[in-house]
Amino acid sequence: MAYRERPSAAVAGAVLWTRTGASDGMRIIPDGCTDLIWADGRLVVAGPDTRSHLAPAGAYTGLRFAPGTGPVLLGVPAHELRDLRVPLEDLWPARRVRAVAQRVAEARAPGRALESVVGRWWRVDVDPVTAAVVASARRGEPVSALAARLGIGERQLHRRALRSFGYGPKTLARVLRMNRAVELARGGGAFAEVAVVCGYADQAHMAREVRGLAGVTLGALVG
Repeated sequence: MAYRERPSAAVAGAVLWTRTGASDGMRIIPDGCTDLIWADGRLVVAGPDTRSHLAPAGAYTGLRFAPGTGPVLLGVPAHELRDLRVPLEDLWPARRVRAVAQRVAEARAPGRALESVVGRWWRVDVDPVTAAVVASARRGEPVSALAARLGIGERQLHRRALRSFGYGPKTLARVLRMNRAVELARGGGAFAEVAVVCGYADQAHMAREVRGLAGVTLGALVG
């Protein structure tokens, strides 16, 4: 199996990725993102996950949007897509989807074509609350402190986070921290050091959080 990704040159904050020669078994972990995927001649939207799953066999090309931006582009609240894989024609007019699919299908490089088409649509203005939730989650700030700083109640903040990310700010923070830990561990970081850098109480705390969200150990994800 070959998996590659790079920052998108056309879609701000997005990542263009490809997976080829794949068989069943690649584990997809929650990341707070929404993806637009080209697979088997169709465009599919992958909503934000709350649990990990094993990807089916096949070749895929996709754009992974930065947390909070995909639902704005697609015009669908993130919580309505949570843990789902939905054909784009279920969300958008069929004529529009057919035009995009035809262009991608005819392209020598489907990824670049997908990136180019989406780049022309890209007029996403992320509201300040969504941006603040992401920044706060990455810092590990308490939700109560964020809500007070924004001047809104925690329940209202939770509802707005559901629309943007598919889950509340506390879960988003856990997901983003886990992804950071996996990234550092895959880069060769010692697990104990990764736990400290990512703000876990200790390595055991990190192990519990990763297993709770990913369903497997950090060692299994890195290996």
